[in-house]
Amino acid sequence: MTLNSLQDLYLTELKDLYDAETRISKALPKMVEAAKSPDLRQAFESHLEETRGHVDRLEQIFQKMNEAPKGEKCRGIAGILDEAEDMMDKVEDAPPAVNDAALIGAAQRVEHYEIAAYGTVRTYARRLGLEDHAQLLSRTLQEEGAADKKLTRLAESSINEQAKTAR
Repeated sequence: MTLNSLQDLYLTELKDLYDAETRISKALPKMVEAAKSPDLRQAFESHLEETRGHVDRLEQIFQKMNEAPKGEKCRGIAGILDEAEDMMDKVEDAPPAVNDAALIGAAQRVEHYEIAAYGTVRTYARRLGLEDHAQLLSRTLQEEGAADKKLTRLAESSINEQAKTAR
């Protein structure tokens, strides 16, 4: 598809995000299972529920546009999730805090990608005069930022310190 307008770019980026969220919703249960800390496991479970809501919001936007959400592969998130799986394999037998520190790092890479992507599409929606879309995208952007902050708090409150002294 040739992108000839901001509208074309917006639609393509939304489809990319839809694929990303779908992939993330499939990856998060593996991270829940791999997490050793109950708090981290809970954070991943909570974000899985939020991610399902992100998919729903994107579907609402596509419905308003009379567009199908499929059609793009999010290569960026696919690569980040591949790296996360590789990391999970490497730390599978590591001390619990090292495992969890690695999971947090992988999850934050995902969050940072999403924060950038949602910020971009929200800006496009506003420029296109689609304030109802922008509001839905802003809610998701806020949730992604909150998830990132929660992961940082978990890392800084105990997990990284425990990983530092693990053997």
